[in-house]
Amino acid sequence: MPHSTDQRAPAAGSAGGVLTVDLGAIARNYRALVAQAGGAAVAGVVKADAYGLGMARIAPVLLEAGCRTFFVAHLSEALALRPILPDGIEIFVLNGLLPGDERLCAETGIRPVLNSLDQVEAWSALGVGLGRPLPAAIQVDSGMSRLGLAPAEVEALVASPERLRGVDTVLVMSHLACGDEPAHPANAEQLAAFQALSARLPRVRRSLANSAGLFLGDAFRFDLARPGIALYGGAPTGGRPNPMAPVVRLDARVIQLREVPAGAGIGYGFTVVAERAMRLATLSVGYADGFLRAASNRGAVFHAGHRLPIVGRVSMDSIIVDAGEAPVRAGDLVELIGPHVGLDAAATAAGTISYEILTSLGSRYERRYVTTNASGERA
Repeated sequence: MPHSTDQRAPAAGSAGGVLTVDLGAIARNYRALVAQAGGAAVAGVVKADAYGLGMARIAPVLLEAGCRTFFVAHLSEALALRPILPDGIEIFVLNGLLPGDERLCAETGIRPVLNSLDQVEAWSALGVGLGRPLPAAIQVDSGMSRLGLAPAEVEALVASPERLRGVDTVLVMSHLACGDEPAHPANAEQLAAFQALSARLPRVRRSLANSAGLFLGDAFRFDLARPGIALYGGAPTGGRPNPMAPVVRLDARVIQLREVPAGAGIGYGFTVVAERAMRLATLSVGYADGFLRAASNRGAVFHAGHRLPIVGRVSMDSIIVDAGEAPVRAGDLVELIGPHVGLDAAATAAGTISYEILTSLGSRYERRYVTTNASGERA
């Protein structure tokens, strides 16, 4: 079918770049993760506007693929997601609730992840006041030192079970710090800690595995997995072939070509001085669009099979590349992320991770949503 565009994005042809999101690949990735989960349920993590790719477009695709549980980071994200999904679909807020947000959360049928005794007590008090226990997840800190009840807080909760009188605990969870490094000893340590801590709490569904955790073995999968980056085509495990289908393609428009002599300074700060006569192309994408300044003088883009190295600093609105002998003209699109430069390769070139690349993508791109089949053909 014809591609569709995002109403927030610039009109076709007027933008400096084109971001193409393959909804079919997202559905295939979800189904692949379900197969990998070995019987555990698989949620969809759509926080940060589905990792920058558009929650309103992606959540329905996951729903159609069979997803019945969704995670976001903030209550505001959950409120935006709620009308997109039908009744009966679980939405959890990973960061828990700020004081005073409890009633709105309950009224909209959203489930907080309770990360502290204060959050537990506030949610329970509302449930008692309403005369009905309110569903929630409880997160325990199995060693990451970020969110969740510390072991001493878990013991305090066990010692005072009345604190949970107004809470319907539907999930106990934790998060892996080093799951993308399979050999890291922290994985086994966190698994043991989670098993011990969750055993002290109500016997309900348990969840530990993120994208990487799904590939650590059966012991990590429990009842519910929470993949994020793998849905969007990022490699779940470092140093291994990526089993996920690519979801994103990013192209930038060429806005100018020029010939410069040897000795010419290139870009801000003249971090590159031409050692020979060069043919340069300026692209209409920069760090304001999420093409990170850290990629300056690193990596390359591609056009018609030609590799065009990035030269000079990435500017706010533009990038300079060495066009060499490539048959590139003003107005052409060149590949920043795609078949020649994968998402993780682009992240490595910028000295970062795929998560940051995706969530940094700006609003100035023309956004195209396409649906392909397993052969890469548009449906």
